Amino acid sequence: MTIPDPKALLTSIFEAAVAAADPEKVIHNFLPERPKGRTIVVGAGKGAAQLAAAFERAWGEPVEGVIVTRYGYAAPCSHVRVMEAAHPVPDEAGLAASRALLDQVSGLSEDDLVVALVCGGGSALLPAPPDGLTLADEIAVNEALLASGAPISAMNTVRKHVSAIKGGRLAAAAAPARVVSLVVSDIPGDNPALVASGPTVPDAATRQDALRVVETYGLKLPEAVMVHLRSDGAAAPRPDDPCHAANEVHVIASAAVSLEAAAAEAKRQGVQAVILSDAIEGEAREVGSVHAAIAREIATRDQPFRKPVLILSGGETTVTLRAKGKGGRNSEFLLAFAIGVDGHEGIHALAADTDGIDGSEDNAGAFADGNSVARMRTAGIDAKERLANNDAWTAFNAVGDLFVPGPTGTNVNDLRAILVR
Repeated sequence: MTIPDPKALLTSIFEAAVAAADPEKVIHNFLPERPKGRTIVVGAGKGAAQLAAAFERAWGEPVEGVIVTRYGYAAPCSHVRVMEAAHPVPDEAGLAASRALLDQVSGLSEDDLVVALVCGGGSALLPAPPDGLTLADEIAVNEALLASGAPISAMNTVRKHVSAIKGGRLAAAAAPARVVSLVVSDIPGDNPALVASGPTVPDAATRQDALRVVETYGLKLPEAVMVHLRSDGAAAPRPDDPCHAANEVHVIASAAVSLEAAAAEAKRQGVQAVILSDAIEGEAREVGSVHAAIAREIATRDQPFRKPVLILSGGETTVTLRAKGKGGRNSEFLLAFAIGVDGHEGIHALAADTDGIDGSEDNAGAFADGNSVARMRTAGIDAKERLANNDAWTAFNAVGDLFVPGPTGTNVNDLRAILVR
């Protein structure tokens, strides 16, 4: 089978996955019962502004509220106030946004409705240090977690216990109003309590669990944070707390749905597609090496799948920082993958974050193939050295293979698409 432009195919696969998580298309299916009183909208995440705009149009009546999104990710809303803050490291603007959300839900009655629009990125966008801690403390926690290699579930277990808004606390502040959470999941397994550290969705993890994460990953946290975690004041609301009894939670988009859409698009273009998993975790470079081994097996032996085939996977890998290079988990995954398929013709891959940003640069990820490492070598780049230095962005930038779609308005985690011709 001839596929004249693998990059175009892979880009169309990414676009199909993102379209399946478009809030404009899915939010109509999850509108709550209208209240006797006010309708308040709150939210956080890299796609929160687009969610709010879509909700306003679908709701059809005036609402009020406030949401926070990453700098540069705003979308126009008619009634909901859109604030912007820093991601992945919190800043003062995020602190102001957290206060604004808590103020917005204060003093409500049981006749009022709070619609919480929550998606990935909300943890960093909602800094709210509890009494005795500072924004600097919360930033230190976030930086330690990002460098630790811990899975997102473990990160958010710690984050919610060092916060006055996460772990269901925003919903508790809204009581006795009914809270309906509409969640776009970027979490492997789609546990809504872990998305953005669950500002309106409590879970059963305890402060003891948070302390175990600190110990397991050797986190070096400020002493004030450790004192807080050891105190009863760190305890988060429980799922069975009466203030949550009437609340609803709906996952309205997820990696699983987007991967199915990506597979359908491949089939439409005449390419068989298989989904490995929507919940792959682990070190990005190790996951990249495993995916490379699968691609080599298909290319050389036509097993476990016959070529041509598109291999899809989702989830959220992690990166343990060893140096201060540029890049994110998708580009690091892909650089390890490129090293693993070096010299193998007919293998092409795209790894990208569905929100449009991988790490702190402006790319969502990158493209790679069996000649990527050779092209890097020609450009004066040692791929293995760049991988050792967490500097995948530099390697792919040198050969013009960064993938830069811009902000997508949604976030259902990472998409990895590998074409074996």
